[in-house]
Amino acid sequence: MTIELSKSPKIDSSLAAIVEDFGGRIVPLEPIGAEVSGIDLTAADSIPSEVRDALERIMAERGFLVFKNETQLEPEDFLRASCLWGGRELHSTHGVHPETPGGNPHIFRLSNDERHGIPDVGPQWHNDGSFLPATFSHSGYHIIRPAENGGGTHFAHQGLAYEALPEDRKERWRRLSSVNSASGVVHPLVHEHPITGQKCIWLHLGMTGAVLEKLPDQDAFRLLHADELKALCHEYNDILNAGLENGYATAFEYNENDCVFIDNLAVAHRASPEAHMPVEQQGLRIMHRSTVKGMQDLAPGFDLPQHVRIDGPNPVGEGVWQGGGVGFRWDDDIRMRN
Repeated sequence: MTIELSKSPKIDSSLAAIVEDFGGRIVPLEPIGAEVSGIDLTAADSIPSEVRDALERIMAERGFLVFKNETQLEPEDFLRASCLWGGRELHSTHGVHPETPGGNPHIFRLSNDERHGIPDVGPQWHNDGSFLPATFSHSGYHIIRPAENGGGTHFAHQGLAYEALPEDRKERWRRLSSVNSASGVVHPLVHEHPITGQKCIWLHLGMTGAVLEKLPDQDAFRLLHADELKALCHEYNDILNAGLENGYATAFEYNENDCVFIDNLAVAHRASPEAHMPVEQQGLRIMHRSTVKGMQDLAPGFDLPQHVRIDGPNPVGEGVWQGGGVGFRWDDDIRMRN
């Protein structure tokens, strides 16, 4: 696959000025993302709507924002700040670890030690909430304890990844739709971002049970066969991995009390391999995650339904149709967790 360099857009000076007028500062991270300082997330409710909207636009364009917090955030501070974005309210579907502060159901507590949080989450590229019609609009990450020897998160800009695809891949991928292995929800492999209008690729590499292809110049569909679906997953993995070299993905490392918010329709993410290493090697890592209600269904095109019975019989008769768990296993040699 030929890959061309893609670059994240510069921060609009008028949007940066809105943030600065409020006493904040925003600077681009390289190659994607931006860092925000001078804004107190313990008082998130006092952030004016024009500042919030400016930050949300920058997040959509550059993928994620990192807030550097001078004041220690409490769990409720983090959750209130999460509600600045997208659907403006929390939508949580995860389990609750016993060490979760107050047993709060909106905190997904992650760790490389099962005594302190849920381990082994998200080793492959994915977007949160792919089992929902209206996928989460945003996700938040509050690092409680960074591991001493690294263990962050990889982020890849899916609009820039689309731009890096060869033209024949762009055309074909626009005709593909994935079926979530857990819920049967159908999403397009390429969608138009609701804020930027940018075309973005979108596939969950740990929870896909089938991919439907709209046949060119025909009012008909087919399922990808195992060899085709394996090739697609590898190509998707490769194009996001390539961003680490070509300027549209980053291996981000956290500092204590960092708060990261991502636009879940603009960037894919995965835990770095180091994040899953044992405490004896990396030191203890603890993170709290939040998820924000989606604003609209991520609906497939071509008059496809939003939901199919992935746990029922194959509707086509040929091709991969695999419900439950991690769905189709496209590589036998890698970790596969949702």
